[in-house]
Amino acid sequence: MLAKVATFAIDGVEPRQVTVEVDIRPGLPAFTIVGLGDAAVRESRERVRSAILNSGFEFPQRRITANLAPASLRKAGPGFDAALALAVLGASEQVPADPLSRVAVFGELSLSGALRDAPGVLAVAEGTRRAAIPRLIVPWERAREAALVDGLEVAGVDGLREAVDIVTGRRLPAPPSSPAPAADRSAVAPPELSDVRGHEVPLLALQIAAAGGHNLLMEGPPGTGKTMLARRLQSILPPLTRPQAIEVTRIHSVAGLHADGLITQRPFRAPHHTISSAGLVGGGSPPRPGEASLAHQGVLFLDELSEFQRIALDALRQPLEDGRVSIVRGQRALIFPTRFMLVAATNPCPCGYAGVGTLCSCAEADLRRHQRRLSGPLLDRMDLLVTVVKPTEHELRAPPVTDSARARARVREARQRQERRFRATGVSCNAQLEPGQLRRVVRLEERAHQVLARAYDSGALSARGRHRVLRVARTIADLDARRDVQADDVLLALSLRQRTDTDHMRAA
Repeated sequence: MLAKVATFAIDGVEPRQVTVEVDIRPGLPAFTIVGLGDAAVRESRERVRSAILNSGFEFPQRRITANLAPASLRKAGPGFDAALALAVLGASEQVPADPLSRVAVFGELSLSGALRDAPGVLAVAEGTRRAAIPRLIVPWERAREAALVDGLEVAGVDGLREAVDIVTGRRLPAPPSSPAPAADRSAVAPPELSDVRGHEVPLLALQIAAAGGHNLLMEGPPGTGKTMLARRLQSILPPLTRPQAIEVTRIHSVAGLHADGLITQRPFRAPHHTISSAGLVGGGSPPRPGEASLAHQGVLFLDELSEFQRIALDALRQPLEDGRVSIVRGQRALIFPTRFMLVAATNPCPCGYAGVGTLCSCAEADLRRHQRRLSGPLLDRMDLLVTVVKPTEHELRAPPVTDSARARARVREARQRQERRFRATGVSCNAQLEPGQLRRVVRLEERAHQVLARAYDSGALSARGRHRVLRVARTIADLDARRDVQADDVLLALSLRQRTDTDHMRAA
């Protein structure tokens, strides 16, 4: 007899429907799984056999063939176990075949028959709703995550026996408890901006970056506060909208980093400088989201930028421009979203003390090598370049310039102005504006036009740099609630894009 059960494969971060077909016929006992599965899928034969027996059912002593359709799609991971087990029970007539057509199942089985956690349940739930399947059976610990998808009945179960009872109607599924926002359960709150003393210009740059979603590079000697400033950026970012939160939660779920509730706080990822290009932008076998995708809708912080591999930094250039990265493996392309803010910190030279009196001990060759590590095209994609200097004793003893609550309110108001402006375009912040959109929405006063034209004609800006200055100037005007961009906005945007020349710092 033939039985079919719906489940889903995770292709990148997207769900792909898979139909588990099991056919049982007379013959020598055998259990064959076909359909381009990896080692974890092939090993599921032993898990399924033991789970069925230990759950009180009979395992057919006949020839069993299981097909995971479509056969052209690669399947990876143990998430197909539960669907395989139910299909075997359906084909052996221990479970009616008709109710199996109205459910999707996802989860790993233990040898005892318990249903174990499997990453990617939120993506599976979204795929189930799109496939118009009314009910999804998942491990109990993932039920609240799946319940984030509206219009879907989610049944969280502890084991195979309970799944069979729900399919046959002998037990009604208990509704999952309401998903609590993951941010509410976070053990560590973002650091406060009020901890910072001095640094008036870098603090302004942080607010501009947060308000417009702009990339930021901070350069300065060790111990001046670059990392401290960067780690406080998360505290002033606006909360995620629900569609953004669902998207972020799905990515983290697929990566196996999140299993409960909705992520409402924007991600802050800070990988070590030894990370590979695949770890940074995604890849591997099977391809997995990289740090750039895990920072989607949040911040990717690269501390000690000059210590990262040049090939890894260059791999970020396309994701920064496109907001996504395409990973091609085996004649198929997987798309990972990468709409993040890049925040980076670096020293001005290998020893870190260029421009600080006579403390710098770097030779000219060391300086040149340090500069070459920072890719010019990558630096051209930075909207704000700020030099962070040591605060004075007076500044350290003075009250803070601002705190996170005030800065966050200012940033949120600026973002709301952008949302109203871009409501029909699909753009959420100024940093995402394309050149054509810039011309339509950025209104410059005549003097502002002249200032920008002089900077461009002097060779200080590339065409990309000119667009980025316009975006930053528009954000500055939004922070001050101005409809038009003034000359002062352009001048401030230009001043925040001037990187300190290391040679001049040494000469000073």
